[in-house]
This record gives sequence, structure tokens and C-alpha cells, in this order.
Amino acid sequence: MEVLLIHVCKTRALLALILLMWVPMEVMAGTENATHSSTRPSSLNIGALFTLNSVIGRAAKPAIYAAIDDVNSDPSILPGTKLEVILHDTNCSGFLGTVEALQLIENDVVAAIGPQSSGIAHVISHVVNELHVPLLSFAATDPSLAALQYPYFVRTTQSDHFQMYAVADVVEYFGWREVIAIFVDDDCGRNGISILGDALAKKRSKISYKAAFSPGASKNAITELLVGVNLMESRVFVVHVNPDSGLTIFSVAKSLGMMTAGYVWIATDWLPSHLDSLESPGLDTMNLVQGVVALRHHTPDTDLKKSFMSRWKKLKHEGSSGFNSYALYAYDSIWLAARALEVFFNEGGKISFSDDPKLKDTNRSTLHLTSLRIFDGGQQYLQTILKMNFTGVSGQIQFDQDKYLVHPAYEILNIGGTGSRRIGYWSNSTGLSVIAPEILYKRPVSANTTAQLYSVIWPGETTAVPRGWVFPNNGTPLRIAVPYRVSYQEFVAKDKSPPGVRGYCIDVFEAAVNLLPYAVPRNYVLYGNGKRNPEYGNLVFDVAQNNFDAAVGDVTITTNRTRIVDFTQPYMESGLVVVVPVKEQKTSPWAFLKPFTYQMWLVTGAFFLFVGAVVWILEHRMNQEFRGPPRKQLMTIFWFSFSTMFFSHRENTVSTLGRLVLIIWLFVVLIIISSYTASLTSILTMQQLTSRIEGIDSLIASNDPIGVQDGSFAWKYLVDELNIAESRLVKLKTMENYIEALQYGPKRGGVAAIVDELPYIELFMSNTKCKFRTVGQEFTKSGWGFAFQRDSPLAVDLSTAILQLSENGDLQKIHNKWLAHNECSIQMNEVDSDRLSLTSFWGLFLICGVACFLSLTVFFCRILCQYRRFIPAAVEGDVEEIGSGSTRSRPSIRSASFKNLMDFVDTKEEKIKHMLKRKGSDSKHDEASPSSDGPLHSPS
Repeated sequence: MEVLLIHVCKTRALLALILLMWVPMEVMAGTENATHSSTRPSSLNIGALFTLNSVIGRAAKPAIYAAIDDVNSDPSILPGTKLEVILHDTNCSGFLGTVEALQLIENDVVAAIGPQSSGIAHVISHVVNELHVPLLSFAATDPSLAALQYPYFVRTTQSDHFQMYAVADVVEYFGWREVIAIFVDDDCGRNGISILGDALAKKRSKISYKAAFSPGASKNAITELLVGVNLMESRVFVVHVNPDSGLTIFSVAKSLGMMTAGYVWIATDWLPSHLDSLESPGLDTMNLVQGVVALRHHTPDTDLKKSFMSRWKKLKHEGSSGFNSYALYAYDSIWLAARALEVFFNEGGKISFSDDPKLKDTNRSTLHLTSLRIFDGGQQYLQTILKMNFTGVSGQIQFDQDKYLVHPAYEILNIGGTGSRRIGYWSNSTGLSVIAPEILYKRPVSANTTAQLYSVIWPGETTAVPRGWVFPNNGTPLRIAVPYRVSYQEFVAKDKSPPGVRGYCIDVFEAAVNLLPYAVPRNYVLYGNGKRNPEYGNLVFDVAQNNFDAAVGDVTITTNRTRIVDFTQPYMESGLVVVVPVKEQKTSPWAFLKPFTYQMWLVTGAFFLFVGAVVWILEHRMNQEFRGPPRKQLMTIFWFSFSTMFFSHRENTVSTLGRLVLIIWLFVVLIIISSYTASLTSILTMQQLTSRIEGIDSLIASNDPIGVQDGSFAWKYLVDELNIAESRLVKLKTMENYIEALQYGPKRGGVAAIVDELPYIELFMSNTKCKFRTVGQEFTKSGWGFAFQRDSPLAVDLSTAILQLSENGDLQKIHNKWLAHNECSIQMNEVDSDRLSLTSFWGLFLICGVACFLSLTVFFCRILCQYRRFIPAAVEGDVEEIGSGSTRSRPSIRSASFKNLMDFVDTKEEKIKHMLKRKGSDSKHDEASPSSDGPLHSPS
């Protein structure tokens, strides 16, 4: 705000100075009258203000005259009124431009076209605000002119606000993080580059250096400027200058060897405007800009534009030059003013001017200030202009609520050979694309394509995308902080020989750097006092604060740290684990019961008896080995059941159903015995270790002290994330402290467990010959990486190198060199984890049970059928004739005694079949003879 007030004060002071020095050259007739009004005057004045002898001016002048002629010859626009243009030359001077503007406005113009200079536009905008004259600028692209401070300033071209966002999208597309901005130190240059910085910040990129030079700077000054930026790290240059002197930048750059491979040059619309204005650019000119990427205003190829282009050669006036996009905007500016005047008159507007009471002639001044008069209808005319909507030669002429032209778009060009080729487009709604914006506007938003451009031929005639940065030859080496550890020095430690440090982490970093296609000068700096491990959180913070360029060592990647620095791809997996002291468990005399849970034992025993009983039922009627006295049969059931466990049963099965059940059961027994044998072997052969701490949950639930490595992030994690009281935590500095703390235990001043990262614990257990074990699982997942300052390109390149080390096996070789020791079983072996439960076998038991049930069902159905044949009485209780000439009442199946049924079931199958056969024979040949119906006796 203070800068803006200073700028306004300076502007008003300049106006006051000009008014004191300015003597009007001519006063129009009739100015003595206080007012002059007319509804439809015979002629109207429109002013035009720009530098005639400039790239933009030479293209705008014929376009403005052509537009005036076309408006006056169109009977539908301002009939009866002739539009006249009053042209003034600003001569590339802010002071003369301001004077010319005041002289222009004294001619009672209803609108002013121009100026092209943003600096002059700032000053003149205060004048037109006072006199209510709309200022239509086709070339002033300074983003700050869109402020509410300048209500009568109407930009009829695209603002640099959008152009800078297009440049930022190009930078992001190619993956660059830093650029150097080269610009003219004027209003347009400064404000445009300021917007570029904001746009890049949203893409996580930045302007690393702003190289400004004064307007009209000499070639020597530009040479000195480019020599300075060439010594910097970034190789991406954004050039935002005016088209009349911009080529000097590339001329000097070429002489300094800055137009070769590895350099990136991005030019704003000034470069295409200059090249387009040349009818035939010479080879010398084109050789200066080979490989440059430039932006040009995009104007749709409409029939109106093509018609205008076909007339261009006839439109050129003496001293005019080639065509560029500013000619289209100048042409449309005249038409905008004319069409708005037509609407203004149709809505009842009148052209009238009145004296400004603030401007008074005094006896001390020879200035005729009253010649500057207020356009009474200026406010209404301004609103009419802002509401206009028509299609011009540059495209759609319509303003949004911020007074920007709608649909801002640019073409992305690649300069090469004797011309340029379009590699894509940019618009504020569709971003980068190879499809014209007007086509994408017609598609649904979801159908728009992702950002893409055609290939680019960069300086040096290479198609490979430049890296965008280098280590400058005169630059200082990277200052790399290395933790000065006192424990676990296999990872990183001080070394007397160059480079002064050694260890696993150092070897990984050096191997990754050697894979980079460029040299990385570096110096290692030990971080810490060597008496205790440094605080790694402070180390990362110092990198973020630019005290170091990077941190190389066993630095864990955590969420909080990634917010302030950039990490490479992890080169070592890590995670927090719990280490406890353990003791060997003595072998129990009942160890043979441990392979199965008690539920498994109960179900298995029950099934042995159940299957034995089922087989006895199925075999009893036809197998003599399953018959005999009840005591013998009971013993047979038990013997047969458990002898199948060893496949030593001596009884043979003769029934089909019995054999089916036995086959399935023997399959189940085979699997159960095999599993039991394997589990028992594991239990008896593996060393069993016990600890009352089973993992992080039981450790949190206890009140025992916990050991934590000094300097580790584990301390903060346990306190902040797991809510463990700091009073329970004990810092351990060395491996000897680890061993003593675990062996002493909490009762003797030690700790119940140690929480540390997995790489340290693996090394610790290996060095202690596996006397300690971890319990539970890793309760965090992370990794080790190298830390760099935010947006450092080295982090990306080293991540690729680390992946390459992993793929070619070099990372594992480095690991084996430093960390290959005796491996321990990381987790403690728990007996319960080896026990077999019913869950693993219920499917087998289900199959066996279903087979037994189906076999019994078939067996009893068969028994019932035989029983009905043996007792043929009707279910309803009919009387059956038995024997010759006599009848006897026979009981039905329902009334038959249960004892008779059991006797029938107990009778041998062979005897039942014989009796049924004989009964059938007797009924045919001896019907008169009564039959004996005595009870059945069980065979002996």
C-alpha cells in the first residue's frame, strides 16, 4: 500500500510539473462557451497515442487508419457521423508522451486509443479519470493497470497476467524448478515478473534471480548482466523486454556461448511480434534465436481475420512495416469505440463537454487549463464499452467483470531454421494443449486433454529436454552435513582419510552421485560434537534454514520433516520395533500335547470313537469279526477306532458303506498325524524364548521404563503419537548401554524394552550373537533418505540414481560390505503360534461327518425295507393268512415291538436273506399248512 501511495504521489507531481510547463499550441473555436452538446454530431474525434517508429507502432498505424475508413464506409455504424482520428507520437519518451496525451485530450476526443507504453498509461490514466475519457489500450500489458485505481483504462489486448501464467505452465511442463528472469526495469517489466513469481510459486517453482536492466541500456551493460547470470546455477532464462531492443539480449548471449546445449530461453510475446513484423527475417537475425521457446497472442483463424490479412499489403502506409498481432488489436479497438458510440447514441446519449471547476487559470500562469474539459457522457460511454460483445479480427471482443478480454490464449512457438513452428497452445481454462482453444471451448470440461506439447528443438539442436541447471564453475561446493555418531558407526562415522567420513550411508551417496551426468562439488561437514549422537530433527531444520545444502546419513523420512525439506528416494527400509531381554524356556514333560489345542484334542478323540461306532454298525450284520458277545463287540469298537491312528487295525471291512467311511477316515487321520508330527518336531527342535513384553501394545500398557537411542526421532514419536510419558523414556548412547539396560531390567535400573529402528536392531542383535529378540511387528513403516533444501533438483536426480543402484545390485553389494553379519531370527518364536487349532481342520471333520451320516442313512433305509418284507402285514392292521385254512391276526409295522426290530437288526444279513427266500417259497407251495411265527433268536 505504501508503494502504491508513493507511486500515485509521484504521478501527480509529474502531472503538476507538466501542466506548469505546457502551453497549448491551439485552442479550438468555440471554447469560450461553457458547454457544447449535440445528439448526433457530424463528426467525432478519437485520439490515438503511441510511438509511431516502433515495432508495435508501425503495425498499429495502418490498422487504425483502415478501421477508421471501414467504420465511415459502413452505413449501419454511426450513420451521418464521420469518425476522425487524431494521431500523436509519444517518441518512446515518458515525458513527451504525457505532453502529447494532454495535447490530444484538449481536442475534445470521446476516446483515446493507446498508449503502448505502460509507464505512460499509468500517468494518462489519472488524466482520463478526471476528464471521463475512456482510454482503450491495445498494447499496454502491465497487469497492475487492471486495478480499480484506473476505472477509465480499458485494455483491448491480453494482460501479461495471463502470459506469465502461461510461462509458468511451460516451466512446470518440462519439470524445471528455478528460472532467471531478464527484464527491462520499467512498470511493465517489474509488474510482469512479479506476477511470474506468484505463478511459479503455485507450481512449487521460483525465480532464483531477477536480472533487470534500465530502458535503453547499452550493449556493454547487457553483456555485464548476462556474464553475471551465466555464473549462476539455473539455465532457464525468461526474457521479458520490449520488441525494439530485445534482440540485443540474444546477440550478447550468443557471443557468450549461452545459446548452446543445456540452456533454455523462453521469450514473451515481444519476440514473435518483432519477427512477425519483419517481412523476411535475415539469417543473421534467425541465428540469434535458434531453439528459443516464445509466446504469441492466439487469434482464431476466422474469415474476418483472413479477409483483413489479405488486405494488409494495401493498407500499409509510408514508413509502415510488417504485420503482428498488435495490428489486430488496434483495428478492433477502433471498432469497439465506434460500435459503443452507436449503442450510446441509440440509448439517448449525447456528446457534451464541460469545464472542470478544479482547473482554473490564474494571473501567475500562462497555461489555459480550461481547454481540458470533462466528457459529460464519459461514464455512460465507459459502461457501454464494457458491455460490448462482438467478433473482431482478433476474436471475441467481450470483457469479464475484471475488465479482461474473455478467453485469453497464447500460441507456444519454437524458433528454428528460418522461421518458427507452433508446438501447442495455452489458455487460462484449458492450459497447455496441442488443440486450438476455440475447439476445446466447445467440449465438456471433463473431455479436455491433459497438458501436452509437441517436441521442442532446443539450443544446440538437441531434442532432449535440458536439465535446466548446472553447478557453476565458480560456485561454492555443496556443504553436506553428516551426523557425527558415537554408536552404530557402520552407518556413518568420522574418517581420517578423504573425504573425512565413511560408512554405509556415505558409500550409497557417493555411488549415486557417480551415476549423475554432471559433477557435484561437495564438502562433508560433521554435525555434532562426537560425544553423543546429534539431534536429527535439528539437523534437518538446519538444512531447511540454508545452513547446509544437504544432509547425508541415517536420516529417517518422517511426515514433519518432508514439510520443510525434500528427501530422495529411500535407500534403506526402516521402521520402529521393540527389543526385549529373553530367557530360554525349559522343555516340558507334557510337550507332546502342545502341537494341538485342547479343542483339537477333544474333537479328534470324539471322531475316533464316532467313526469306530459307525463302522461297527455298518459291518455288524455281515462281518463275523464285528459280532460276538456285547463285551467283545465294545472292545472291538475301541480297538478298531484307535488302531486306525497307526493304520494297524486287523479287522477287515466287507460292506461297501463301511469301506467308504474307512477310506475317508484314514485320509483324515493321515493329514492329522502328518501335521502333528511336523508341529511337534518344530516345538522340540527350535529354541523357545519367553518374555512378558509381547509387543508395543503390552509395552504401552505397562509402566516399565523404555530405552530409546539418543538423537532418534523415536523419542518424539513415542511421546507425541503414543502418549507415553517422558519419565518412562531413557536415552541410550552406545551399544554397550543397550546391553546393560536390557540385562539389568527395570528392577535394577535398566529398561524393560528398547524401541529403535530396524536397521540398528538388526546390527545390534547380530553383534550380540542373537542374545536379544524383537517382539511383535514393526509398528511404523518408513525409510532413510538424503535431505535437501526444498525444490532442489539434486533430490530428483539422486532419487533416479538410487533406483538405478537398486536395480543393478550395487545397493545390495554396499549393504553386504558394511552390514553383512550373522543373521538372527528377528522375531521371538512363540509356542502358541506353532499349535494347531480346530480352525485348520474343521473342513476335514465336516467331510468325514457327512460321509458317516449318509452311510448310516442308506444302511437304515435298507434295514427298514427288509423288515417290511419280513413282516408283510399292512400298515392299516389288515389280517394276513398264515398256513393252510387258518387265519391269524398279524401286527402292523407300527405295532411291532421294538425288541423284534432290534432282534431283526442284530440278525446276520445272510440269515435274513435265507429266511426271506424260504418264506416266499413256502407261501407258494404250502398255503394250507399253518406257519410257525415264533420269535427270532440271535445267533451264537
